[in-house]
Amino acid sequence: MDDSKASNQMWGGRFASGPAAIMEAINASIGFDRKLYAQDIRGSLAHSEMLAKTGIISAADQEKIAHGLNTILKEIEDGRFKFSTRLEDIHMNIEARLAELIGPAAGRLHTARSRNDQVAVDFRLWVKDELFRVAEALKGLIGAFLERAEEHASTVMPGFTHLQTAQPVTFGHHCMAYVEMFSRDLSRVRDAIGRMDESPLGAAALAGTGFPIDRHMTARALGFREPTRNSLDSVSDRDYALEFLGIAAICATHLSRLAEEIVIWSTPQFGFVRLSDQFSTGSSIMPQKKNPDAAELVRAKTGRVNGHLVGLLTVMKGLPLTYSKDMQEDKEAVFDAAETLDLMLAAMTGMVRDMTVNVAAMKKAAGSGYSTATDLADWLVRRLGLPFREAHHVTGRAVALAEQKKVGLEKLSLEDLRAIHPGIEDDVFSVLAVQNSVKSRSSFGGTAPAEVRKQVRYWKKRLAKA
Repeated sequence: MDDSKASNQMWGGRFASGPAAIMEAINASIGFDRKLYAQDIRGSLAHSEMLAKTGIISAADQEKIAHGLNTILKEIEDGRFKFSTRLEDIHMNIEARLAELIGPAAGRLHTARSRNDQVAVDFRLWVKDELFRVAEALKGLIGAFLERAEEHASTVMPGFTHLQTAQPVTFGHHCMAYVEMFSRDLSRVRDAIGRMDESPLGAAALAGTGFPIDRHMTARALGFREPTRNSLDSVSDRDYALEFLGIAAICATHLSRLAEEIVIWSTPQFGFVRLSDQFSTGSSIMPQKKNPDAAELVRAKTGRVNGHLVGLLTVMKGLPLTYSKDMQEDKEAVFDAAETLDLMLAAMTGMVRDMTVNVAAMKKAAGSGYSTATDLADWLVRRLGLPFREAHHVTGRAVALAEQKKVGLEKLSLEDLRAIHPGIEDDVFSVLAVQNSVKSRSSFGGTAPAEVRKQVRYWKKRLAKA
């Protein structure tokens, strides 16, 4: 066997030319960082305009560069641009094509710039753009919940702890819990945009540049609040990517909790909601089945998003300042998490708007499991002045009696209740009704229908300003 054949066998069939092919495959990022093309061209246009204004390049060269970059942008958007793995990344692919289009003037574009600050500004721009998209998607989901909450402000359902019936609440109140959750996600998105709103362009490789550049000019041109203030941190920082993944992971976790409830609620055993065929599938063998596959897939995709966060944290944890090639691993995680989160938000917004609520099933379940037991204990405290712990004990005896008789608390007779505590009076039955129970929970943020409607009005106004 000759040496070349031995080498090929050693490196494996996919890499027929040996180590050089492996290096090209592991080093190239064009397969995924081509997503940054629009941001790369935006950054280059801003950089070239600044170079011309400061006299570092001529106006004529800048005009050629701008024309070439806009030509490339159209080629990419029209699907006519040929990406090359040999040119490694989006930056070199665009630069090579620019040289083909305008000649030597293309070589002046990279003056006072490095691929380190170039990729940093491209990626920041992309993440910032994506955060704005996530914000709009969250506003759509919150809006959908506000509509359902207003519609069902008085629809009673069981509230759960440990997935056991605890106290009756309203479905509108339950919907508003998710308004709170997703509003916090929206707040995190806004905060992240504010923190990352600084331009690293002009930090160059790591130490800045001796050319008389105007970083404030490029920052403004790219829509950043200001330039970053330390060149070392500028090229090594990926906090914005980590923060995006953190936001995505928390939001995905909220979506997964909601998906789990939809899966449970849509079972025949609960029957609280029903999804249309748009968000369900059937069984290949059991004709009666209607599976909430969209909710199940949202639940599953959360693990994928969480994994990307852990992955990038692990990449970054041991890197010395400043740039290391390890950072090339940042983009696939963020790109995939962003795409996944976008799909999850769209699917969940669709399900919230689509699902049919079974009001009768919710009402029936709301009275099960002695859900008004706490109302009885509260009545004993208010009317008879019992210490709560004693009231809790009396109520426990009432529940035990109801279990023995196989009836709800409201079906016990006054004599039954007086046998447990002689001070109980006939008006106790007013608090044992589910509807009265939810109406009584009128404290700020409580489940009373009037309070739910008040919170809906508050969030509608707040969402309109978001």
